[in-house]
Amino acid sequence: MSYLEPLFWLALLKIIWINILLSGDNAVVIAMACRSLPDRLRRIGMIMGAAVAVGMRIVFTAIVAVLLGLPWLRILGSIALMYIAVDLVVPEGEEGEGVHGHESLWRAVGTIAVADLVMSLDNVVAIAAVADGNWTLIIIGLVISIPMIVAGAALIMKLLSRFPWLVWAGAALLGWVAGEMFLSDVKVLDYFGEAMVHQFEYIAAAAGAAMVLSIGWLIVRFKKSAHSPHAGS
Repeated sequence: MSYLEPLFWLALLKIIWINILLSGDNAVVIAMACRSLPDRLRRIGMIMGAAVAVGMRIVFTAIVAVLLGLPWLRILGSIALMYIAVDLVVPEGEEGEGVHGHESLWRAVGTIAVADLVMSLDNVVAIAAVADGNWTLIIIGLVISIPMIVAGAALIMKLLSRFPWLVWAGAALLGWVAGEMFLSDVKVLDYFGEAMVHQFEYIAAAAGAAMVLSIGWLIVRFKKSAHSPHAGS
């Protein structure tokens, strides 16, 4: 996929949107870890923490991208991606709990890097799936994370809170990518043939998006009814 092709730019836009949706919790961790630093070191700690975390993500994504070339793993990856998408729309408790502030710059950066690595599997799987082995896309997509996490996450979180449909749109996008990913598994291609798989590519992608939205809606509805004051009566 060349950078001159429209598909390259479409994939890059998908990666940017995925980063927007999935980097909010990372921004909270950065803020929590750096909150005890002196004012002059706080911004440096946030930038360094995000940069180290993104560097680790590039290595992590490389491993995932290679693994996705093995039989059955794209199917497993698509299921994991659908779980991530559904989890995105299900209400949770507050993020960042248990992340301690540090007065040492390097301890704060280390905390950010470790926490980001633990929490970034969703981001990495999604980016590896969209990039489909294109290293330019992988690196650009992950480097874009730095300004988003450091500068834009607070604004993004406000937008997502104000316009909840943006979260659902993002979950649908992840479901769409999961549907495409399922059909691109080596075993599926071998069994059905590339020509037939290509015919059903958009149907599978739309089915993945619809499944994510349906399951997410049902879970949200169930949680609301379970917490309703009349639930026990």
